[in-house]
Amino acid sequence: MLSPSRFFGFFCLLASLITPAFSDGPADNQADQVRPIPPPGIKIEPAVIESLRRRCEAIRSDWRSLSIAGKTGGGDFQSPSPETATESRRHLESEVLVLPRAVEMAIEFNQFYHVREADWAAKLLGEAERRIDVVRGGGDWAAVMGIRDGSSQRELIGGYRSRIDGSLQPYSVIIPQGLGQNDVRPRRLDVWFHGRGETQSEVAFLAKQSELVGKFHPGQSFTPSDTIVLHPYGRYCNAFRFAGEIDVLEALAHVQSRLPVDGDRISVRGFSMGGAGCWQFATRYADRWFAANPGAGFSETAEFLRTFQGENVRETMPLFQQTLWQLYDNPPLAVNLTNCPLVAYSGAIDRQKQAADAMETALRELDIDMVHVIGPETGHSIHPQSRIEIERRMDSLSRVADNATPRRVRFATPTLRYHQMHWIDIQGLEQHWKMANIDARIIRDDTIEVQANNVTRLSLRFEPGRWPGKKSGEVLIQIGGQTLNGPLVRSDRSWQAHLQRDQDHWSLVEAFAPAGLVKRPGLQGPIDDALMDSFLFVLPSGKSNDPVVQKWIEDESHHAMDQWQRHFRGDIRAVQDEEVDPAMMESNHLILFGDYQSNTLIKRLIDLMPIRWDGETIQIGDHSVPSAGHVAAMIYPNPVSPNRYVVLNSGFTYREYDYLNNARQTPKLPDWALIDVRGGATTQLPGVLSAVGFFDETWLP
Repeated sequence: MLSPSRFFGFFCLLASLITPAFSDGPADNQADQVRPIPPPGIKIEPAVIESLRRRCEAIRSDWRSLSIAGKTGGGDFQSPSPETATESRRHLESEVLVLPRAVEMAIEFNQFYHVREADWAAKLLGEAERRIDVVRGGGDWAAVMGIRDGSSQRELIGGYRSRIDGSLQPYSVIIPQGLGQNDVRPRRLDVWFHGRGETQSEVAFLAKQSELVGKFHPGQSFTPSDTIVLHPYGRYCNAFRFAGEIDVLEALAHVQSRLPVDGDRISVRGFSMGGAGCWQFATRYADRWFAANPGAGFSETAEFLRTFQGENVRETMPLFQQTLWQLYDNPPLAVNLTNCPLVAYSGAIDRQKQAADAMETALRELDIDMVHVIGPETGHSIHPQSRIEIERRMDSLSRVADNATPRRVRFATPTLRYHQMHWIDIQGLEQHWKMANIDARIIRDDTIEVQANNVTRLSLRFEPGRWPGKKSGEVLIQIGGQTLNGPLVRSDRSWQAHLQRDQDHWSLVEAFAPAGLVKRPGLQGPIDDALMDSFLFVLPSGKSNDPVVQKWIEDESHHAMDQWQRHFRGDIRAVQDEEVDPAMMESNHLILFGDYQSNTLIKRLIDLMPIRWDGETIQIGDHSVPSAGHVAAMIYPNPVSPNRYVVLNSGFTYREYDYLNNARQTPKLPDWALIDVRGGATTQLPGVLSAVGFFDETWLP
């Protein structure tokens, strides 16, 4: 029998896994009484904290001084073959230093929520010390991670370095029984999205996902035989959105480069908040998975918040914010699931069944009968018999998965952030945030028929060996009532064509070369998009002549950096305006804080952007406000490095009120805003929005 203390510990672990994606319901609807997230932790003895801090410093020092004599050994599971000892160490660095970083984050943000978590932190540091010893002895990646002879299932923890901010982000991976060192036979991989956990620090995540703290393991019921299971951290509690979305993709790429993963048999799965993440990845990256298995969670914004928060956001949220729900709402993208088999799950009496019901309705409109496994008399959990049925269906889908080129592709997207599905690649829209639809099919071995709405630039691209039609000759393209003579099939069975529409006329082009600046994939906004790739905070070296604006700049730049650390668990890369050089501009989006007086880069670039900002007025398009007490926030292609963004005066745009429910975590500013800052920021907005808007497809207001 469990002792009371052991039972409490078990309960805490269980609660962290199945906490719903909502917390206090309507109690969390008071914007002036927002509880802090992450919540403050308990007091840990100062001597314990100091000991942990010293060990972190010692580990980092030991790593810096480590000298590897020669290359690492074999059994590195397809990892790169280092040319030098330094490269070998760099290849292993993230798997070691992610552990002291986790402890340092818990210390910095007071995120120990039980005394045993300090013990967990100490065990993580002990594991880091072990890994350094392995590297010192010439061990390879498999040895560092603890992959053995495959006699039993192993649960491993590690880290990778994110391209967004250079931070070390954690992940865990379950290695199935039978996968030992030097085993290169490709295995199925399931990506498992965890549930909401407001107290799930990196320490808690890594400890619970490892073999360091016992045998209670998240996702234990979903570890199919001969299957690698990846548990991404997702950069804390954001439903795998924004930087959390990139975390999943980066963690998956990291694991694929080191373990024998069958690229044709990767699935996405999750429950509660993880179910929401699964819906999102299933609809936006449908061509990457052999199947998707979402459980509960939420699949859209408005009805979920009405149901669970008693919040009628269709009446309270401005229209531009409702427009931006499309970035992560899933029912409008149901057609994309024609590219991905789906097995949904809900408890019969779980309020979060609403998510699957909404998707079931959307799929029914497409004449698709959604497989919806329902746990009888079950609330927010997975019924034992349902588990069996889900696994039966997923196993069957895994067995028949292949890499055959689909002869028909249907694809919908409201934004070029998500622009590709199989051999369809949308490169231009007539209008963002209006749904673009493609229905393309190979109707004969020499003809592709395309129906396209709200699309101006389109590539059809078949990689080597992927063209399924005739082996030689021209390929005809039927589009918009026209028949175009496309390129010849190439000798390696590749084929591609680029199509551009002018008014109602489609033509073939060698490459897209629009006249002037246009929105394109990776440069389409809104503001939050800049924080999904490598970026720098750029702080002003001067001061504004307006003390109100100056105070807001100081407060808001601090807020943006602090919240990046707390809510996306990132590292701050900040420079002053005068330090920015061409190389920084070439490789980073720039998040500029200040005004035309205080930030030299803003002063330098302002005349090259569609904004007027001087001592009297700030004007964007037909909208203007006095400079006194006002600032501009916006996103725009960097005029001197046009493959990167510049952002004025904004970090990610949702704020403290939105942390309370993951469904609220949608963009709160569009492409630009004029902001009255005289009353300061609130838990919902950076100030009073005097005017807001989207740039058109040529980046004009």
